[in-house]
Amino acid sequence: MFKGLGNLANLMKQASEIQSRMGTMQEQLGEIKVEGTAGGGMVTVEATGHQKVTAVRIEQSLLDDNDKEMLEDLVLAATNQALDKAKQAAAEQMKGLTGDMDVPGLGDALEKFGLGGGPST
Repeated sequence: MFKGLGNLANLMKQASEIQSRMGTMQEQLGEIKVEGTAGGGMVTVEATGHQKVTAVRIEQSLLDDNDKEMLEDLVLAATNQALDKAKQAAAEQMKGLTGDMDVPGLGDALEKFGLGGGPST
């Protein structure tokens, strides 16, 4: 009967540790910078680990071509690539946050938020 209480106490302790590390992690995510590119580097999108786009660069030759649809496609592709990289960086940061903690179901929970690679091993 008391075995379950011990597991609960351990889980609560781990949750408290994670919460105390979250502030640091949020700050570190803001410092992560990633880039997505498309069109052989003609469009570049920068994003942070918070998955916020911070810059978009477009080569002048693309603007000179007046090909609106192609430019839209390239911006979309570069943005999606940057956000995917930001999500991956956030997942790595989260993995570092939880480190050696064995929190049951954490991998599944992170996966639901797009931050994990499935159950932790």
